[in-house]
Amino acid sequence: MLEARGIVIVLLAVVIGAVAGALVTAMSAIVQIMHQLLFDLPTGNRLSAMMALSNPFQAAMPAIGGALLGLSVLWLRRRNYPTPVDPIEANALYGGRMSLADTAIIAGQTVLSSGFGASVGLEAGYTQVGSGLASRLALLFRLRRNDMRILVGAGAAGSIAAAFDAPLTGAFYGFELIIGIYSIANVAPVMAAAITATLAVRWLGGAPFPIALAGLPELAAQQYIPFILLGLLGGAFSIAIMYLVAVIERGFKRFDSALRPVIGGVAVGLLGLVTPGILSSGHGALQGVFSLDHGLAILASLFLLKIAASTISLGSGFRGGLFFASLFLGALFGKLFAGVSALAMPAIGIDPSVAAVAGMASFAVGIIGGPLTMSFLALESTGDLALTGVVLASAIMTAILVRETFGYSFSTWRFHLRGETIRSAQDVGWIRSLTVASMMTKDASTIAATATVEAFREAVPLGAAPCAVALDAQGHYAGMLIVAELHSHHADPSAPLSAFVKFADRVLVPGMNAQEAAEAFGQAGAEELAVVRNLADRTVIGVLSENRLMRRYAEELDKARRDLSGEG
Repeated sequence: MLEARGIVIVLLAVVIGAVAGALVTAMSAIVQIMHQLLFDLPTGNRLSAMMALSNPFQAAMPAIGGALLGLSVLWLRRRNYPTPVDPIEANALYGGRMSLADTAIIAGQTVLSSGFGASVGLEAGYTQVGSGLASRLALLFRLRRNDMRILVGAGAAGSIAAAFDAPLTGAFYGFELIIGIYSIANVAPVMAAAITATLAVRWLGGAPFPIALAGLPELAAQQYIPFILLGLLGGAFSIAIMYLVAVIERGFKRFDSALRPVIGGVAVGLLGLVTPGILSSGHGALQGVFSLDHGLAILASLFLLKIAASTISLGSGFRGGLFFASLFLGALFGKLFAGVSALAMPAIGIDPSVAAVAGMASFAVGIIGGPLTMSFLALESTGDLALTGVVLASAIMTAILVRETFGYSFSTWRFHLRGETIRSAQDVGWIRSLTVASMMTKDASTIAATATVEAFREAVPLGAAPCAVALDAQGHYAGMLIVAELHSHHADPSAPLSAFVKFADRVLVPGMNAQEAAEAFGQAGAEELAVVRNLADRTVIGVLSENRLMRRYAEELDKARRDLSGEG
């Protein structure tokens, strides 16, 4: 049965990869057509590769796109539609369950944002459609929770592989960022989806954002140290960019959510008048960074303008991500680093193109995460294994710095700002589904708080239970009674039980999850607590012991571990 299930999952991953490749091709084609129509772009050219806008009126396009996006926000708000769930959140909290409606909303808004020139990438839309399709197929086949999470990761892997013509990059994007772990159980479906998506997109005409670099010089051993420094600086800038998005987002909160993208679009359009290189994802501009020899002033200006355009776009509510923007910014930063190093330390002789590749990986790891993902992108873009070693060293330094000083990637940072505590896509949703209601014992020993110790001893013999629940005159929770203490010879048999109640202000409610219940036990210092209907109606419906909580938590934790490792 297990072998048959594994074959079904791989076959589903192949289907998901093929469809993801087709959807990525379709979305990128729609955006390219929008650019041609809205910006008078010649066929085959890229918006960000333009030297200047052909018509000043085109600078209004991001604002017009913002207005259309604002109308969609109003429509969703009128329907009380909840915040859409993306693949990382779905895998972390909901066992991979995603809505097709969420998928359509995010994909449509991403195409609208990028098509009208907002400085955002399409990768968020790509991964949403691939993962959303995977989740729907998993629900259709009634797969287990962990199988659904693996297929969601496979859908995202296929989408990224198709976008960059890089199956290893896509696969490790799925492992590191969507599933949250690499294990034997998820290799076959994720790789199958990535390879199939790459083949599909090649058959359909080629990847929308291939990064092909060749002819890079060989590296000397002493050049590793400057690239490690590049990784640290890239990590620091990545953290600053993520903070900047949050600051701008807070600034836009003074405006209505439907008006924010209009204002942001005006600002991005004005920046586009300075240089169209900051518009949309920036693929054409990235190619220009590698093919043209820009001066340091131009590189620095484009670097700062792209940061401003991307952070304003995202902070004002445009839909998209920083995946490609981080690659573009990293390439600019790498060339700036090489130029400054040539002035300060000419003996080292860092090649600007090599520094650009290392900078791409550094910024992408800092903002998006996934050091192996970005290292494989460098390998598949250049075919240079020695260069990949340098890129990996730089990426690891970035990852260490960001993890130790900041702790979040851009996606999980945005969840943190919403009040979530997700730090990766690893499954923590099972903790939330492990509630007090599912663990409590309903047959609690109860007695009136006005009763005497002698009456308690008759009603609750020693050894019958560790604790009993005291009730007030209305039958509501009044506190916990320790059975051993009340059977002690120190307790006066004629004393009322109200003198012995403990934890009167500490209760559990059915909806609490295991983590919240554990915190309640820790704060109370109790071995057993009563479960009440709710905090307003303190009717006792059961009790829960700390030992039972820890045992159930350990069982579920072991089950999650076995699912991840493919043991059953």
